[in-house]
Amino acid sequence: MKTSLDQIKSPAEQIDSSADKFSIVNISRRNFLKDFALSGFVLAVGFPSLLLADETATSSEPDKYGADAMPHGWVDNPLVFVAIAEDGTVTIICHRSEMGQGVRTSLPMVVADELDANWLNVKVQQAPGDEVRFGNQDTDGSRSMRHFFMPMRRVGAAARQMLETAAAAQWQVPVTEVHAELHQVIHTASGQSLSYGELAKAAAKLPVPARETLRLKNAADFRYIGKGGLKIYDGQAMVTGQAQYGIDTRLEGMLYAVIARPPVFGGKVLNYDASAALKVPGVVKVLELNSSPPPAEFNPLGGIAVIATNTWAAIQGRKALKISWDNGPNASYDSDNFRAEMVVSSRKPGKVVRNDGDVDAALDKSTQRLSAEYYAPHLAQAPMEPPAATARIIKGHCEVWTCTQAPQASRDQVAKWLKLPEDKVTINVTLLGGGFGRKSKPDYVVEAALLSQAMQGKPVKLTWTREDDLQHSYFHTVSVEHLEAGLDKQGKTVAWLHRTVAPSISSTFAAGSVHEMPAELGMGVINVPFAIPNLRIENPAAEAHTRIGWFRSVSNIPHAFAIQSFVAELATAAGRDHKDYLLELIGPARRIDPRSLGDTWNQGESPVIYPLDTGRLRNVIDSACREAGWGRTLAKGHGLGLAAHYSFVTYVAVVVEVAVDQAGKLSIPRIDIAVDCGPQVNPERIRSQLEGACIMGVSLATLGEISFKDGAVIQDNFHNYQLTRIDDAPREIRVHLVPTTEFDSPLGGVGEPGVPPIAPALCNAIFAATGQRIRELPIRDQLLKD
Repeated sequence: MKTSLDQIKSPAEQIDSSADKFSIVNISRRNFLKDFALSGFVLAVGFPSLLLADETATSSEPDKYGADAMPHGWVDNPLVFVAIAEDGTVTIICHRSEMGQGVRTSLPMVVADELDANWLNVKVQQAPGDEVRFGNQDTDGSRSMRHFFMPMRRVGAAARQMLETAAAAQWQVPVTEVHAELHQVIHTASGQSLSYGELAKAAAKLPVPARETLRLKNAADFRYIGKGGLKIYDGQAMVTGQAQYGIDTRLEGMLYAVIARPPVFGGKVLNYDASAALKVPGVVKVLELNSSPPPAEFNPLGGIAVIATNTWAAIQGRKALKISWDNGPNASYDSDNFRAEMVVSSRKPGKVVRNDGDVDAALDKSTQRLSAEYYAPHLAQAPMEPPAATARIIKGHCEVWTCTQAPQASRDQVAKWLKLPEDKVTINVTLLGGGFGRKSKPDYVVEAALLSQAMQGKPVKLTWTREDDLQHSYFHTVSVEHLEAGLDKQGKTVAWLHRTVAPSISSTFAAGSVHEMPAELGMGVINVPFAIPNLRIENPAAEAHTRIGWFRSVSNIPHAFAIQSFVAELATAAGRDHKDYLLELIGPARRIDPRSLGDTWNQGESPVIYPLDTGRLRNVIDSACREAGWGRTLAKGHGLGLAAHYSFVTYVAVVVEVAVDQAGKLSIPRIDIAVDCGPQVNPERIRSQLEGACIMGVSLATLGEISFKDGAVIQDNFHNYQLTRIDDAPREIRVHLVPTTEFDSPLGGVGEPGVPPIAPALCNAIFAATGQRIRELPIRDQLLKD
């Protein structure tokens, strides 16, 4: 009989509280194999032919999509992901970064399920940065499970079949007469069994099964996948303070550093006086780091570094510095002035990126013509753990410990800046105290490596303070979205014009980039799935004056805010129910090839496997509204708001209930969020991420704003870059997952799609409650100000 899930405790429930048991073990290839040999690991499964670059392609589709999953198509070198020791311990390697989303539970869980391993006997180790061995490790784009669900299943299946083959050989029976079940292989006829530990040595001598010979489990036989109930692997370590984050690194003889960076992007040091800083007890050295001219790429900003025997001394030394800055070409950047410039641009024709029908003629003939402009400011990711990295150099080899979403980019950049071969750089990945895209850019990792080099290879830990993080981030773009629509006599939308104006992430990598790139336009603008005969999308130019980077959900946030708010305005103008009007705009259920909309990006996925399915979008709208009781009678000052959005090949709809009192105080009694992400591998973690997305979305909508004056960021800590506190958080969040048992169907993303519809649903609810239309973010202090 199989052991049920509720009988299996998580590894954290089995181990004691000693710090070494909870620390992340980071491994190099050589030490990985050496350590396994010393500890009795005798079966290590590699798969030079198990992983395809394109997990979603069909025979009619080239290896163009999902190519980030594995390098160069088929992997040339064995990638060791699972090992079994003689005592039965199964160690599974996680090659994606854990930042609270549960990937160090979910991906190993998939391997363990196909292996039919007892989770009690599973350990998880973190992979170092190495794309040749582990495939793409950049943990962003909501891709981890989407791209690696099937590869990880194959890893577990390969190990299981090797164990079954070894057992059959020992019993001298056909392999068809044996089966693996909960950490042992059983001879079905006789009932004999051998544990995985007993079989590991013999299995290690067998060849890895060819990809086409693998036998994956039927979904009905899954032990963990889709079931939920497994506690997050690092959970106990996190809540007891024993988990190891980047900022927790300690090495013998380590020095500590902070950097005074140019206050304006593109600036540099004119001169400085370090005499007072050097008098601060504990300060060891003050040195200058060269500034990098724009574009930013992943380059350090430069400035003056203070190195000390402890972080406090380094911070005090930095305060004592006297620095004169050349603020460079962005010295006059002002948020208010730039917003006005973008508004002017949004009211003029721009680069046409999609053009269906004749919008101008349809607008001229329309019975009603409406227009609106929506503004969303710059945002900072503000992870709870600011960027941190520790580096040391021994005999020409640089080793780094850091909280990074991008181990390979970190390795590449360190090698480039130190002028070392890549194999002379090791990136050890710790847990991340949040990331949200900030830790995909490894400028801080390079800084730590440069400081170690300057200190003759001594270990140096670089810490970014909260002020550093908020004032020197790769910020989410600022945007003005201009929309116009024409309605006929029946109130139906017959014309739609959208001009999106925003500095592009591409400006971070290429000078002169003033238009949104295809990926940004594919975040809800060019691929808007409305059945409107006359539709035009334009993209006027916008120059970047600061570093623009990835942010959770990226440009989906301002695009969804504008589009879903405008739909609500059209419904009001037409005298229609918002839900009914939105469904009418979407039109009947159909599967749209995104290329027919001008979307050549399609979230990086195959348009054949991942068409835009309006039926699924309609379904989540119906689900969210049904569960929220759309149309129910509400108390005075209460309102319901709806929004829906498609991003990262996942469909999300949100209904927010708000309450606004006579003084303009906003509260959120409840949020209902319906999600269709395809197969649900770890439902518990999906719910957690969506709950977090709701809270983050509320925070961004109500409070989030980074602004600039004289080129520099005004905000410098959580007193003026506020996050939603518990007393302002939604009182209840109800997550509704669209059920599916088809685990062979394509998976969608989870980490990001929940954020974009929150702001428009919230603002639509405020309108329903008060009659006040919010068209700019953040909402803070706008309620009833008139």
